[in-house]
Amino acid sequence: MESIVAFFKLQGFSKKDCETIGQSFKKVQLNKGDFFVKEGNVSTQLGIVESGQLQFFTTVNQCDERTTYVSLENTFVASLLSYLNEVPARENIRALSDSVIWVIEKKEVSSLQIQISAFKDFYIKLIEYQLCCIDKSRLDFITLSAQERYNQLQIQEPRLFQEIPLQYISSMLGISPRHLSRLRKIV
Repeated sequence: MESIVAFFKLQGFSKKDCETIGQSFKKVQLNKGDFFVKEGNVSTQLGIVESGQLQFFTTVNQCDERTTYVSLENTFVASLLSYLNEVPARENIRALSDSVIWVIEKKEVSSLQIQISAFKDFYIKLIEYQLCCIDKSRLDFITLSAQERYNQLQIQEPRLFQEIPLQYISSMLGISPRHLSRLRKIV
């Protein structure tokens, strides 16, 4: 629990509030290939990645996986549409490596928002940030060329290039691994 308490301490919470928040999270260990969220199931959990990598993906035509994002250490992980609206997930979230996640149930999040006003502010900012990231990604995919998306991803999330296989990056960019190879040579 020390790592989750330390995470919230870095966010500016008091020691007492960090302890209260930390007690609401449970540690979950996923082996490579284990699912955090499965398409078709309602997701009621929000997680913070302590270690490992989690791939967000959907399956197209029952066999073609399309990666939409990869969460790394110290990032949040959730199927937001499912989590917020309590509807079946339209995506999968799977561990690309052995991973440790600190997980909290939606009902616990609601309880913490009532108990700790600063947590409510933190949660609202977190959800707003995630929604803005999703919106930006959607618009970038529509308005930017593959080269521009690649350049932007390198600037905004260089850790992805250092920590995950390029096949997932090409999928996130909506291009083939071969096209990614060409783009990398241009830069």
